[in-house]
Amino acid sequence: MTQDQIILFALFGAVFALLLWGRWRYDIVAFAALMTGVVLGVVPTKDAFSGFGHPATLVVALVLVVSAGLVRSGAVFLITRTMVDSSRSLGTHIALMGGIGGVLSAFMNNVAALALLMPVDVQTARKAGRAPGLSLMPLSFATILGGMVTLIGTPPNIIIAAIREEELGAPFKMFDFAPVGGVAAIAGLAFVALIGWRLIPQREGDVLVASDFGSYIAELTVPDGSDQIGKRLAELEETAQKTDVALIGLIRDGKRRYGTARNTVLQAGDVLVLEAQPDALDEFRAALSLAFSDAERTERLEAAGEGLDILELVVPQGARIAGKSAQSIGLHWRRSAVLMGLSRRGKRITEQVRNTQIQPGDILLLLVPKDRGDDVAEWLGALPLAARGLNVTQDSKTWLAIGLFGIAVAAASFGLVYLPVALGLVVTAYVLTRIVPLGELYNHIEWPVVVLLGSMIPLGAALQTAGGTELIAGALIDLTAGMPAWAILTVLMVVTMSLSDVLNNTATTIVAAPVGIQMAQSLNVSPDPFLMAVAIAASSAYLTPIGHKNNTLILGPGGYRFGDYWRMGLPLEVIVIAVSIPAILVFWPL
Repeated sequence: MTQDQIILFALFGAVFALLLWGRWRYDIVAFAALMTGVVLGVVPTKDAFSGFGHPATLVVALVLVVSAGLVRSGAVFLITRTMVDSSRSLGTHIALMGGIGGVLSAFMNNVAALALLMPVDVQTARKAGRAPGLSLMPLSFATILGGMVTLIGTPPNIIIAAIREEELGAPFKMFDFAPVGGVAAIAGLAFVALIGWRLIPQREGDVLVASDFGSYIAELTVPDGSDQIGKRLAELEETAQKTDVALIGLIRDGKRRYGTARNTVLQAGDVLVLEAQPDALDEFRAALSLAFSDAERTERLEAAGEGLDILELVVPQGARIAGKSAQSIGLHWRRSAVLMGLSRRGKRITEQVRNTQIQPGDILLLLVPKDRGDDVAEWLGALPLAARGLNVTQDSKTWLAIGLFGIAVAAASFGLVYLPVALGLVVTAYVLTRIVPLGELYNHIEWPVVVLLGSMIPLGAALQTAGGTELIAGALIDLTAGMPAWAILTVLMVVTMSLSDVLNNTATTIVAAPVGIQMAQSLNVSPDPFLMAVAIAASSAYLTPIGHKNNTLILGPGGYRFGDYWRMGLPLEVIVIAVSIPAILVFWPL
């Protein structure tokens, strides 16, 4: 290997290791690797920021804005309002929600599709008296499957189309992915709806609970003049049991007490540590006339506004609050909100709630000024677990939004307009018609993904220029020497899929797509079937909660554990490979 190859392989190895570790956010890792590559001379200075103007980067950003426009116009809720019914059986509900999620994610970002449907699914589960965990994983998998069908459904497809344009002179078109992606999506959705959901672990108490995502760890304070002053903590146990609240411990002078806390005589200012659902927490607080842990802040909120709302939010990767505490980001003084409780299924919280570092998948219980919940959720970058009303755009703009988007898709599909330009025109029209308010335009772009793409594309190009992708392709060719074409494609899919299960699928695609092209050139066959194999495999991350953002989003609300995903995910990945290989060979022959 040459010196440049060694440096680039070391950089990619470091990126993959840090992404797997998860200590630092993926965009920071990628950008740091890019800057290191420039300093070390393996990425030309003139190409350092070429990824930020790359068509793939622009399309990803524009798709997110278009998705927001479709939501604000009421286009998505037009579907869910008319088709979702809590009286249906679980299997029927999963099939219906999966179908809706699959169709939506084919034409909008699949993370956005899940974010829209998850509150609907949770509320339906509550009304039906079943645990949301029975249907949230199937919904997540369905939205991932649906993204395979079109060019704009998922970032890997966008990246592969752009790489094909650079290497072969023409990109894949809007529906070029549909024959193979459609077969994989239909087979996957059928499995999820008929068999897959039955493989989800059901723990004792899960099925008959009508609400929940796991109880919140919350804190209530003993106020001055309280009747509870002078009582032992154990004396509150009877009220706690009646209201279905678990007394965990006591905080005094900033220090937690556990085992001996029950015999502690309560004083003014003591903080009770509880585990409870929101309704039970408020009932317990009212019964004993306790105060919220941030009592002074709560009183100021009540005095300043028309009342308070309780808001439940799930934290996705890349959220403003992820990796930080409510105290450190200034939740109260910036957005007049108070963190009441925190739910982290299966993990003990040892710090005060407002000082606890929030992780992706956590669920937050907030007190917010009345009618300000959406603003707080958007600022935090978190997603409400209750269906949101449309408070900006009238329903009269629903068909306008759908029509503008449909015209753009048709124009791009027939080659009349370059896809990034078509999407750019839609965004412009959405702003001019106030479907997307100008002041919120950039709020809908997921900037960490933009930075990740902008950083990884020059690194991927440098690896290819240095001959690194040729080395990887050569190793895979040697490994599959003498095997038939379907076996070679299978090996490529398995390797790509395995990387995507533990790494960001964008980073996986940027490396795997050029490798696929090199393999095809070494075998003197068409590169298109290899690119299709990479596209399907990179999008098929079902084994872990870290392989795809959608899997992370449902971790807390579904009450899942890390090891729950592979039970349905592993057979689903096998099915995707089994149906995709024949479809690739039929629709994209070697």
